[in-house]
Order: sequence, then structure tokens, then C-alpha cells
Amino acid sequence: MPSVPVIVIGGSAGALDPLRQIVSQLPGDLPAAVLVVIHLSPDYPSQLPAILSRSGSLPVQHAQHQALLSPGHIYVAPPDHHVLVAHDRLHLSRGPKENRSRPSIDVLFRSAAYTHGAGTIGVLLSGMMDDGTSGMWTIRQLGGRTVVQNPEDALYGSMPLSAVQHVAVDQILPAHAIAPALTRLLDELGPVAEEPNMSDEEWRRLEVEVGIASEDNAFNSGMLNHGSLSTFTCPECHGVLVQIREGRIMRFRCHTGHAYTADTLLSELRGSVEGYLWQAARTLDEDVMLLEHLSKHADEADQTELAAAYRQEAQVARARGRRMRQEALQAGEDKALPVETPPGP
Repeated sequence: MPSVPVIVIGGSAGALDPLRQIVSQLPGDLPAAVLVVIHLSPDYPSQLPAILSRSGSLPVQHAQHQALLSPGHIYVAPPDHHVLVAHDRLHLSRGPKENRSRPSIDVLFRSAAYTHGAGTIGVLLSGMMDDGTSGMWTIRQLGGRTVVQNPEDALYGSMPLSAVQHVAVDQILPAHAIAPALTRLLDELGPVAEEPNMSDEEWRRLEVEVGIASEDNAFNSGMLNHGSLSTFTCPECHGVLVQIREGRIMRFRCHTGHAYTADTLLSELRGSVEGYLWQAARTLDEDVMLLEHLSKHADEADQTELAAAYRQEAQVARARGRRMRQEALQAGEDKALPVETPPGP
């Protein structure tokens, strides 16, 4: 096991305030490295290191490729890059997105568990959807510790709630109680940590998925052999998807590497439906424009019957376009509704 324990923290919407609170309470002699993934826009520079530096005494910086992990330091994922733990070093990549995100919480959590096993503590904070649940499962299976912000304490509770529903997490705490719990858990790492609880097949799949996030070729790595073939295709690249089961978690990964939980895949498919409906509405609008142009041309040529037929067809297309527009608007409203996938057996 690498010499430096790691605390990996993930969050999304509403995670900044609890993260600042945790950082403000961490001791200056913290014997672990802290790695943070917060979902950020890839189009703007991140000010998160500066914000966290003002919140506590520990040094904070953006993660850098191949940097050596140091205890008592906080490393923040830069925009549009996955951060992985590679033994006692950091690894940055622009591997395939997971749950539409890069950086991905699951990528960080899995890689930390893969290299540090029982020397890993995972923390999941406020956020929407369910990135981080699979990574928390992996940490738990490999003997690490898991802490989740109480969903009732979170501004957006769906991300921590997903972890609570699908993973036997160790502690569910309000934000103000997380940092003290982390110092206690660090004292327990090693002699009290559980033995790994992962099958050979699950371990081989973990190796492949960590490699994919590190920019390995998913198809050449044999990803299609590590799940059951699905009837669905990847919303991003339309590649073949395989279905993966992790305890009560169901998720999907395509042969080029993109990964989705069931809820995220459903959200993506709903978005595709909405897009197709708007395309249909646009096409019908174009039909109306062309038919009206043809009717005008027929009138000018004294082809009154033909002109009337064009106008009648334009009326039908206009009515269909209105219906299609309403369907597209309804699809957008349906996509915005929260979805809770029931736990598997």
C-alpha cells in the first residue's frame, strides 16, 4: 500500500460551502493527502484553489500530472481533466467523460481505491444526479472508509442520497461534523479496515476502467467483455453499451469508454428525444414555408387549383408543427423532473 493515505472528496451543485467548512476544520498536520473533484464548467478557469486556500491552513493547488502526493496538501481537479491516483503520484487525463462529466468523481474514487485500498477515505457532498455512487461502492469493497453528507443537510441531496441508497456507507453526517470524523477515521485506517470484498472479475473490470480513464483504448482493453451487452447505445458517440452491476448499482459503459449511471443514461435519452422532436418541428416549419412559396408561385401562374392544394397542405403541416412543438416542450419538462432509480435486488 502507498505510504500516504488519501482523502478523496467529490461534489457538485451546492458542494462549495460544505467543502469550505471541511477545509477550515482540517488540522495543519493532517497525515493524508486530500484530492477534490467538484463538477466545473470546462470553459472557464477554476478559482477553487484560491477559495479553499482562504478557508483553512492547508496548502491548496490544482493537481498537476505526475506530481508527488504529500500529506497535508489539498489537490483540486482542474477543469476538463480527470484526476487519478497513481500510487503516490497524481495522474491527469482527458479520458472519456463519465456521467457527462470530466472531471468525474467516480474516476477519482475508483483510482484511489485501486491503488490505496484500505488507505482511502471517500467523502461525497451535495450535488445532483449520482456521480460518485459507483466510486463509493469501490472504496467500500476494497476496505476503505466512506462518509456522505446527510442529504437533509445538503443543498442538493440527490447525489449523497444515491450513495446512501446503494452503498453501505460508514457515516452519514452534516457538513460541520465531517472534518472531525475524517481525523478519527485516519487513526483507524490499517488495523481496523475491512478486508477487500471484490471478486476476480470485478477486480479485472476495475483495472480496465481505471485504464480507460487514464486514456487507454476501451475497445482494445476488452471493455465489452466486462458486462452484458445492452440494447441501448451511447448518447455521446452511439457506441455499443455494456451493462455493469455493482451490488445494487446498475450502470453502463460504451466500447469507446463513455460511462453512465442508469439515471444519467435516462436523462441523456430524454434529451435526445427532445432534440428529435425539435428537429421534427423545424422540418414542419420548413415544409410550411416551402408550400406557401409554391402556392404563391402557382397563383402567379394562374394555377388556382394547385395553389389551393398547396395552401391546404401548408395548413396541415402548420397544425402538425404546433403539435410537435407542444410535444417538444412537454419532453423538456419531463426531462427536468427528478428521477430516482429504485435499488436492485
